[in-house]
Amino acid sequence: MENWNNFLKQLIEGMGFADYTIDTDPEHRHSSIFLHDAPMITKETLPSVVESMNHLVQLVAHKHSKEPIFVDINNYRKEREHLIVELTRATARKAVATKTEIPLPIMNSYERRLAHMELAAHPDVTTESIGKGHGRYVVVKPIGDTPPPLPADKG
Repeated sequence: MENWNNFLKQLIEGMGFADYTIDTDPEHRHSSIFLHDAPMITKETLPSVVESMNHLVQLVAHKHSKEPIFVDINNYRKEREHLIVELTRATARKAVATKTEIPLPIMNSYERRLAHMELAAHPDVTTESIGKGHGRYVVVKPIGDTPPPLPADKG
Protein backbone atom coordinates (compact mmCIF):
# COMPACT_ATOMS: atom_id res chain seq x y z
CA MET A 1 0.00 0.00 0.00
CA GLU A 2 1.40 3.33 -0.99
CA ASN A 3 -0.83 5.28 1.35
CA TRP A 4 -2.01 3.51 4.48
CA ASN A 5 -3.96 6.59 5.60
CA ASN A 6 -6.23 6.41 2.54
CA PHE A 7 -6.82 2.69 3.04
CA LEU A 8 -7.55 3.11 6.75
CA LYS A 9 -9.85 6.07 6.04
CA GLN A 10 -11.88 3.98 3.58
CA LEU A 11 -12.00 1.08 6.02
CA ILE A 12 -13.11 3.23 8.97
CA GLU A 13 -15.74 5.04 6.94
CA GLY A 14 -16.93 1.69 5.56
CA MET A 15 -17.41 0.57 9.16
CA GLY A 16 -19.74 3.53 9.66
CA PHE A 17 -17.52 5.91 11.64
CA ALA A 18 -17.52 9.58 10.69
CA ASP A 19 -15.64 11.28 13.54
CA TYR A 20 -12.08 9.93 13.70
CA THR A 21 -8.42 10.87 13.40
CA ILE A 22 -5.60 8.83 11.90
CA ASP A 23 -1.91 9.36 12.58
CA THR A 24 0.38 7.07 10.59
CA ASP A 25 4.12 6.74 11.03
CA PRO A 26 5.26 4.74 7.96
CA GLU A 27 8.90 4.71 9.09
CA HIS A 28 7.98 2.80 12.25
CA ARG A 29 5.08 0.98 10.53
CA HIS A 30 2.53 2.15 13.08
CA SER A 31 -0.83 3.87 12.84
CA SER A 32 -2.90 5.34 15.66
CA ILE A 33 -6.60 5.70 15.08
CA PHE A 34 -8.90 7.55 17.43
CA LEU A 35 -12.60 6.90 17.00
CA HIS A 36 -14.40 9.83 18.58
CA ASP A 37 -17.98 9.36 19.69
CA ALA A 38 -18.05 5.62 19.01
CA PRO A 39 -20.35 4.26 21.74
CA MET A 40 -20.53 0.80 20.13
CA ILE A 41 -16.78 0.37 20.73
CA THR A 42 -16.47 -0.62 24.38
CA LYS A 43 -13.58 -1.92 26.48
CA GLU A 44 -14.98 -5.41 25.86
CA THR A 45 -15.21 -5.08 22.06
CA LEU A 46 -12.10 -2.99 21.42
CA PRO A 47 -9.62 -5.91 21.54
CA SER A 48 -11.42 -7.78 18.77
CA VAL A 49 -11.79 -4.60 16.68
CA VAL A 50 -8.04 -3.93 16.95
CA GLU A 51 -7.19 -7.56 16.16
CA SER A 52 -9.55 -7.61 13.18
CA MET A 53 -8.24 -4.32 11.82
CA ASN A 54 -4.66 -5.58 12.05
CA HIS A 55 -5.62 -8.82 10.34
CA LEU A 56 -7.17 -6.90 7.43
CA VAL A 57 -4.10 -4.67 7.15
CA GLN A 58 -1.86 -7.75 7.04
CA LEU A 59 -3.99 -9.34 4.30
CA VAL A 60 -3.92 -6.19 2.17
CA ALA A 61 -0.18 -5.73 2.69
CA HIS A 62 0.45 -9.34 1.67
CA LYS A 63 -1.72 -8.94 -1.44
CA HIS A 64 0.30 -5.88 -2.49
CA SER A 65 3.68 -7.36 -1.41
CA LYS A 66 4.19 -4.57 1.14
CA GLU A 67 5.22 -4.53 4.77
CA PRO A 68 2.16 -4.28 7.03
CA ILE A 69 1.71 -1.57 9.62
CA PHE A 70 0.43 -2.10 13.13
CA VAL A 71 -2.81 -0.37 13.96
CA ASP A 72 -3.77 0.88 17.40
CA ILE A 73 -7.29 2.10 18.08
CA ASN A 74 -8.07 4.48 20.96
CA ASN A 75 -4.67 3.61 22.53
CA TYR A 76 -5.72 0.00 23.22
CA ARG A 77 -2.40 -1.53 22.12
CA LYS A 78 -0.34 1.15 23.83
CA GLU A 79 -2.15 0.60 27.15
CA ARG A 80 -1.99 -3.19 26.75
CA GLU A 81 1.75 -3.05 26.05
CA HIS A 82 2.29 -0.95 29.17
CA LEU A 83 0.24 -3.42 31.24
CA ILE A 84 2.21 -6.41 29.92
CA VAL A 85 5.57 -4.74 30.60
CA GLU A 86 4.55 -3.85 34.16
CA LEU A 87 3.16 -7.35 34.81
CA THR A 88 6.32 -8.91 33.40
CA ARG A 89 8.57 -6.77 35.61
CA ALA A 90 6.50 -7.56 38.73
CA THR A 91 6.56 -11.27 37.88
CA ALA A 92 10.35 -11.16 37.51
CA ARG A 93 10.69 -9.53 40.94
CA LYS A 94 8.44 -12.19 42.47
CA ALA A 95 10.29 -15.05 40.73
CA VAL A 96 13.61 -13.79 42.09
CA ALA A 97 12.23 -13.22 45.59
CA THR A 98 10.50 -16.62 45.83
CA LYS A 99 13.04 -18.55 43.72
CA THR A 100 10.16 -20.16 41.83
CA GLU A 101 9.00 -20.26 38.24
CA ILE A 102 5.98 -18.05 37.68
CA PRO A 103 3.72 -18.24 34.62
CA LEU A 104 2.26 -15.16 32.98
CA PRO A 105 -1.29 -15.30 31.60
CA ILE A 106 -1.97 -16.68 28.14
CA MET A 107 -0.85 -14.15 25.54
CA ASN A 108 -0.73 -13.82 21.77
CA SER A 109 2.66 -14.02 20.03
CA TYR A 110 3.15 -10.25 19.97
CA GLU A 111 2.49 -9.97 23.71
CA ARG A 112 4.76 -12.93 24.50
CA ARG A 113 7.49 -11.26 22.47
CA LEU A 114 7.08 -8.09 24.57
CA ALA A 115 7.50 -10.14 27.75
CA HIS A 116 10.59 -11.94 26.42
CA MET A 117 12.16 -8.68 25.23
CA GLU A 118 11.44 -6.91 28.52
CA LEU A 119 13.33 -9.54 30.50
CA ALA A 120 16.02 -10.44 27.94
CA ALA A 121 18.67 -8.35 29.70
CA HIS A 122 17.45 -9.09 33.24
CA PRO A 123 20.41 -10.72 35.01
CA ASP A 124 18.38 -12.82 37.47
CA VAL A 125 15.67 -14.41 35.31
CA THR A 126 15.08 -16.15 32.02
CA THR A 127 11.85 -16.69 30.09
CA GLU A 128 10.34 -19.51 28.10
CA SER A 129 7.13 -19.84 26.09
CA ILE A 130 5.09 -22.93 26.93
CA GLY A 131 1.88 -24.39 25.53
CA LYS A 132 0.37 -24.73 22.09
CA GLY A 133 -1.76 -22.60 19.81
CA HIS A 134 -3.95 -20.06 21.56
CA GLY A 135 -2.93 -21.47 24.94
CA ARG A 136 0.72 -20.33 24.88
CA TYR A 137 2.11 -18.36 27.78
CA VAL A 138 5.46 -17.19 29.14
CA VAL A 139 7.10 -18.64 32.24
CA VAL A 140 9.54 -16.44 34.16
CA LYS A 141 12.29 -18.53 35.76
CA PRO A 142 14.84 -17.39 38.31
CA ILE A 143 18.47 -18.05 37.41
CA GLY A 144 20.51 -19.84 40.04
CA ASP A 145 18.83 -22.26 42.40
CA THR A 146 16.94 -24.61 40.12
CA PRO A 147 13.36 -24.99 41.31
CA PRO A 148 11.18 -27.93 40.35
CA PRO A 149 9.68 -27.46 36.87
CA LEU A 150 6.06 -26.51 36.32
CA PRO A 151 3.68 -29.41 35.61
CA ALA A 152 3.56 -30.37 31.94
CA ASP A 153 0.59 -29.29 29.82
CA LYS A 154 -2.17 -31.87 29.74
CA GLY A 155 -3.64 -30.99 26.40
